[in-house]
Amino acid sequence: MRIRHFAYISLMALALSGCNDALETAQVDLSKVKNKVEQPLPSHILAQMSAKGMDRNSPIMIRIFKEEGAMEIWKAKTDNRFDKIADYKICAWSGRLGPKVKTGDRQAPEGFYDLTRANLNPNSKYYLAINTGFPNRYDAANGRTGSDLMIHGACSSSGCYSMTDQQVLEIYAFARDAFKGGQATVQLQAFPFRMTAENMVKHRLDSSYDFWKMLKVGYDNFEVTKRPPEVNVCEKKYVFNQQAADGSAFNAAGKCPAMSTPPALTAALASYGKTYDADYAKAMSKFDGMAWYDPTEAERKAVVAKQRKGRELAYAPTGTSLEAGRMVKVAELEDLMAKRTAQGLAAKTAPGATPAAPAQPQAVAVAAATPAVVPVPMQNPLAFAAPEPQETAEAVAKKPFWKFWARN
Repeated sequence: MRIRHFAYISLMALALSGCNDALETAQVDLSKVKNKVEQPLPSHILAQMSAKGMDRNSPIMIRIFKEEGAMEIWKAKTDNRFDKIADYKICAWSGRLGPKVKTGDRQAPEGFYDLTRANLNPNSKYYLAINTGFPNRYDAANGRTGSDLMIHGACSSSGCYSMTDQQVLEIYAFARDAFKGGQATVQLQAFPFRMTAENMVKHRLDSSYDFWKMLKVGYDNFEVTKRPPEVNVCEKKYVFNQQAADGSAFNAAGKCPAMSTPPALTAALASYGKTYDADYAKAMSKFDGMAWYDPTEAERKAVVAKQRKGRELAYAPTGTSLEAGRMVKVAELEDLMAKRTAQGLAAKTAPGATPAAPAQPQAVAVAAATPAVVPVPMQNPLAFAAPEPQETAEAVAKKPFWKFWARN
């Protein structure tokens, strides 16, 4: 009986260790990786793909949530719906919650970005890198500037999303395999936080709130369909899963064409929205008179300072906003933001001070910037010899609405 009991416990331990492997990045001995560009995905991930009904080369999507420092890989199943296959803790991201606006503001991008094969950089100084594609059409239409913002290794960020080398090895492999399978563009969705009713209420006083409400429409579309939304830009704003009238086109800075939403999607979003509205009302009651204090990058680094001991100077992890931030009374938040604004103005007007690029505020806050530890990695536009073939207008017209990832 005892032997049988011991065997049962052993089997349960093995099962639990397998579950943990699915959540944590397997530690690969990088010294034994002979070809990082072609390094296959770990066997436990391949086994999960098989169990979930995913082809090794099926399309993927990447989701980022700044506040909790999380990156997720979602992959298409045989029914063309996506399921999460891996998640990672982002080692370092710079700035604060809010979109990137200007070169030098140290902000990591937020929004929807299309990644092609040319975005992969196998020769990065930071092990491997994937260019986020910033600025996209929305960013360009709104005059936002910046370049060479990456997902890369080395755990040091100056506007990028920096991972460990082991993590970026896997992420790169996911993208490489999807492109080999024929995926033309991988969608990167970068959010400030999970766009739940509670989180939206917590951040309702942030100056980026209107921008985030626009991103939430795309977030909701994915939550309802489990398929990356079709993304377009017109009137300098994002629009999702909208079908333009015959002969019409989307112009990022121009007037939006006549648009329509598929009836089934309209009904699904209405049901989702009804539940969200009820949850939002509950959250408003729960957090009455309270709001979230979004910490500075320096405050986030302080909570993980011990991790740097014994490491190279370039290693600069940042803690999550959830670790360093907190809920405060609205009056206290306004006072904190006013003090931070005053400190920022004083620093700008001090003798010999170098004018700083404007950072993204929370209410009236000025983000405290910390100097970059290492330079931003450059994109390698020649990572692949031949450019992706362009689809003809006829091919685009025939492509099913949902299947923007359809093979060329």
